Amino acid sequence: MQRALDKLYLACIWVAALSVLLMSLIIPVGVFARYVLGFGAQWPEPIAILLMVIFTFFGAAAAFRAGSHIAVAMLTDRLPAAGQWACRKAVLLLMGVISLFMIVYGTQLCLETMGQTLASLPWMAVGWTYTPVPLGAACTLIFVLEALVWGPQHQRDVVRFDAHDEPKAEEQPA
Repeated sequence: MQRALDKLYLACIWVAALSVLLMSLIIPVGVFARYVLGFGAQWPEPIAILLMVIFTFFGAAAAFRAGSHIAVAMLTDRLPAAGQWACRKAVLLLMGVISLFMIVYGTQLCLETMGQTLASLPWMAVGWTYTPVPLGAACTLIFVLEALVWGPQHQRDVVRFDAHDEPKAEEQPA
């Protein structure tokens, strides 16, 4: 099960990274077309916005699993161990509720807007632009359930970017 969740985590990272890469290629194309070629292409802006939405929701799921999301721990760090445990569980339960909300209402939004198209991209249904919301929320919910069952995963090698740079104790030269 952990391997499947690791693959989902890495897929979220790849989707988010490719979205940023494509966005950083598409935006200059729009600027070049407008200011050098003298005409404003209509497609770069909505595609860049869609890529930003994809990056946001899949990146948030990966950041949650890695424990790199924004957290204010000033109050919880001052609580006794039992209070800290209760706050962690409450946060996970609230994240689960929020994820479920985004899955249900995000899916509903997608389905209700599938008959509409974007003015600048008439071939694309509006509903497709909202699909990262329920899909990213589903990934987050899976990671929330993982944290509830197996605990936080942010110290595992797969989520630590520096894990491959440090030699293990048995690999260090004597």
